[in-house]
Amino acid sequence: MAKITEFFQVTKAASPHPTEVECGYQVIHTEDGPLLQLSTYGSDTRRSEKKVSQTIQLDRKAAAELLEIIRSSFPGVT
Repeated sequence: MAKITEFFQVTKAASPHPTEVECGYQVIHTEDGPLLQLSTYGSDTRRSEKKVSQTIQLDRKAAAELLEIIRSSFPGVT
């Protein structure tokens, strides 16, 4: 689990992942404000019971930055 503190653009070659997973989300209320937590779950082909694979958390600043990244990556998304 990790809280994202910064986004930066990476320019090295990448390709789509072959595996698809589900993502759960929840809002965690803290003294410093809300955190959006996103947790991915193992793929459907995984033999074990569904469990959290990776978790990230975003505070208001990181969420706003991610929203701008999404809008610039997908024109027309509001």
